[in-house]
Amino acid sequence: MGYNNLKALIKGIRACKTVADERALIQQESAAIRASFREEDSFQRHHNVAKLLYIHMLGSPAHFGQIECLKLVASPRFTDKRLGYLGIMLLLDENQEVLTLVTNSLKNDMNHSNMYAVGLALCTFANIASEEMSRDLANEIEKLLGSSNTYIRKKAALCALRVIKKVPDIADNFVGKAKNLFNDRNHGVLLSAITLVIEMCSIDDTILNEFRSGVPLLVRNLKSLVTTGYSPEHDVSGITDPFLQVKILRLLRLLGKGDAQASETMNDILAQVATNTDGSKNVGNSILYETVLTVLEIEADSGLRVMAINILGKFLTNRDNNIRYVALNTLNKVVTMDTNAVQRHCNTILDCLRDGDISIRRRALELSYALINESNVRILIRELLAFLEVADDEFKLGMTTQISLAAERFAPNKRWHIDTVLRVLKLAGNFVREEILSGFIRLVAHTPELQAYTASKLYLALKDDISQESLTLAATWVLGEYGDVLMEGGIVEEDKTTPVRDSEVIDLLVSCLDSPYANYLIRQFVLAALTKVSARRTTTEPEQDRVAQILAKYTTSPELELQQRAVEFASLFALGDMRSGVLEQMPAPELKATVMGVVSEKKPVGSTKATEGDLLGDDPTTPTAGSNGGAPVGQSSQDLLAEIFGSSTSTGPSASTSPPPPQKKAMDDIMGLFGAPTPSAVPVTPSVPISVPATPATGGLSAFSLPQAQIPATPSAPKLTSYIAYDKNGLKITLTPQTSPTKPGIVMILARFQTTGSVATGISFQAAVPKSQQLQMLPMSNSTVNPGATETQQMRVAAPVGSQIRLRLRIGYTIDGQTSQDQVDFAGFPPNLTGGSS
Repeated sequence: MGYNNLKALIKGIRACKTVADERALIQQESAAIRASFREEDSFQRHHNVAKLLYIHMLGSPAHFGQIECLKLVASPRFTDKRLGYLGIMLLLDENQEVLTLVTNSLKNDMNHSNMYAVGLALCTFANIASEEMSRDLANEIEKLLGSSNTYIRKKAALCALRVIKKVPDIADNFVGKAKNLFNDRNHGVLLSAITLVIEMCSIDDTILNEFRSGVPLLVRNLKSLVTTGYSPEHDVSGITDPFLQVKILRLLRLLGKGDAQASETMNDILAQVATNTDGSKNVGNSILYETVLTVLEIEADSGLRVMAINILGKFLTNRDNNIRYVALNTLNKVVTMDTNAVQRHCNTILDCLRDGDISIRRRALELSYALINESNVRILIRELLAFLEVADDEFKLGMTTQISLAAERFAPNKRWHIDTVLRVLKLAGNFVREEILSGFIRLVAHTPELQAYTASKLYLALKDDISQESLTLAATWVLGEYGDVLMEGGIVEEDKTTPVRDSEVIDLLVSCLDSPYANYLIRQFVLAALTKVSARRTTTEPEQDRVAQILAKYTTSPELELQQRAVEFASLFALGDMRSGVLEQMPAPELKATVMGVVSEKKPVGSTKATEGDLLGDDPTTPTAGSNGGAPVGQSSQDLLAEIFGSSTSTGPSASTSPPPPQKKAMDDIMGLFGAPTPSAVPVTPSVPISVPATPATGGLSAFSLPQAQIPATPSAPKLTSYIAYDKNGLKITLTPQTSPTKPGIVMILARFQTTGSVATGISFQAAVPKSQQLQMLPMSNSTVNPGATETQQMRVAAPVGSQIRLRLRIGYTIDGQTSQDQVDFAGFPPNLTGGSS
């Protein structure tokens, strides 16, 4: 026997002692409700639906009551309608076919004389309306937006929001009525209307322009909220209707973006809100935060922007972690707009590095990287190094990369640069990218006046700690190349010189070889360093014999690479005087900027310290090392291009430990060593491998090498034709090709970047050619292009004679705070550019 009403059913369910009893009771009651539905008992229908909705809320099936809910909605009684609409909202969604039967009931009740019945219909529509229903009832909703009843207007505005989300193409129908709602005095209606307008402006720019005329009215509404005294109906912690203030600020942000006149109209009220809002409570902080976002988004004057950044700086001193986090997050986005204003809060930002919350430390780190410049590089790097000592392992890879790149870019002198990288190697040598290690070795090779200093520092550091991989690799390489300088001059510390014997250097290298931290790469480096040290004139004969014994031991190593090197090096000892020629110091590799795509913090990094002759990519002539800290998160320029053009193949950073091509005498000695005839003199040109993705027509990647020496610094053509490759959003890129009759198939291309009206910042220009062609690119002269100025970038394409030059370009830039990414295919050069006939 079923229960008479909902109250009796609830008592019965609560009286159940086990879950099984409860399920059995619900199944029994559901059967009784179904039987009652079949009997068409209109008197009991209300109680049955109420019980069924409770059963649905407990998680049991209740779909068989959908039609009964529709019957209740058709009832003239308000209590039946209320329960019927509640059942429809709970048991139906926009994908149910039964929903089409509800449309007529909703339309009838939207025209009901009772405003509460209208409210029920609007509430149900806003929850379950499908695209079809939205089209059918859009006119009814539009009509209700003009109702004289504030209760109905508010609900109709929310229903209109549902309509334009489902059917954006009829948003124009609501523009006129939405404008009229801006004059409404009721806060609830105004809040709903602004929510509706924000959605309409987000989906259609033409509607956005229409509502810009309503900015003065919004400003007046916001001013009345700020200046109104205590209002008990709308007061929240001493602030009048903060929800409405936040909504108005969000709409002003949309309307003022890119419009100087609208921004000028709202400047004063934004300053007033920022000045008069109490920031001691979260309610005030929410309004201040929205004000800051609005100021930074619109065309505000510089004074207002500085005030907004100062508010964010004040947020950093708040005890609430959430407020500090949003402040750091926002400062990260605006630091490029006004770096000087953010610099004033540098000390507060650095204090956040010691925060207990890991997310705040991460955001503070990202912001610290962006603040480094020539004037504060010493202070900030010192703070970052102090944090590196105690940082979590997940931060170390990104930190070592950023610190090294900042040192490379802003170092006041080479000694400070070397000291900084040495400190990084000591603190986090297991978390150093191989590009950073390569750059450090290049720096030492090009600084002969500091080679003795660097060798002694690395010698002492390696004696103290042999567990850091990159430190061990750097030290063994430097000791192998410049160990004789260390042994001749000794270690100079505070006007005191400590001599270093050859046996001590060899003992240190051998300890690295036998260390539990040594991997195959370290052992290769150590064998090469031992062989080189033994060939220096400062090494005694007993120590040379000792090195020979060590090499002989590794000639039977199970590791093939070690065995091969040991055999080769051991063979050199039989050559006598020829050995010193083969093992002489390597020539300094070509200096080039350290260029990477992204580091672990997902922020772009790079260095501007490069000559025009530098090319992207790792230097294959420099020893590099892997990291124990996991796979590098960043990408090389080749990886980025491969990702852009959709190739599944990518070429990672070079991990070669081979030296650059030796001088001719050393080459002759090596060829003689292995019994090969000495080749005729051939000029050796260092090459850089570059992976250039192909167009979809050719597919794949082509890896090749081009001589760097053949790239001229600037084009030398008298008057050349320029071709427009890109012209959008105020940025114009032209390509000027130049050919030489003596070099058919070689085309020099000069890309020129110009802007009109606004500054273009962060320009990223990448190019690729088909697999049959080869491409080299020089760095861009400046990634920021000012109006009236022209920046350039040089490219060199080698193509089969008579072929068409085709380029795929990837362009990224920021203008007026708007970041754009575009990809274009360019084939506008003459077909006979490469010579011959096409």
